[in-house]
Amino acid sequence: SDEVMLCIKPGEHGSTYGGNPLACKVAIAALEVLKDEKMAENAEKMGELFRSTMRTMKFSWIKDIRGKGLLNAVEICSEHRVSAWDICMRLSKKGLLAKPTHDHIIRFAPPLCITEEQMKDACKIILEVFKSADM
Repeated sequence: SDEVMLCIKPGEHGSTYGGNPLACKVAIAALEVLKDEKMAENAEKMGELFRSTMRTMKFSWIKDIRGKGLLNAVEICSEHRVSAWDICMRLSKKGLLAKPTHDHIIRFAPPLCITEEQMKDACKIILEVFKSADM
């Protein structure tokens, strides 16, 4: 209405979708799912499982394993004959997607809803690929 539109001055409203009732309803529903399905707790638990499993792998070319929740990275020595890109390509051929970063970092970011079984399967694939990269 004119009454509403005339009270907003240029520069006071800086969002394309801000205040959109549908967008707000969707955002509230998404937050409820995150809370009800305990996705933050799952992310922490599955991230710990990932990092603890990765730390059992003893490859001289693994420099660091780090992360928080489900956003994790494995840093490899930049001198290693196999690059992060090559390892990510090998992982993708086995159905696991990861992101090479800075030529020597492999970033893992699985979905918040990942199950323990799926995480263990992912770690097995990573171990297989890392073993092949160690030869």
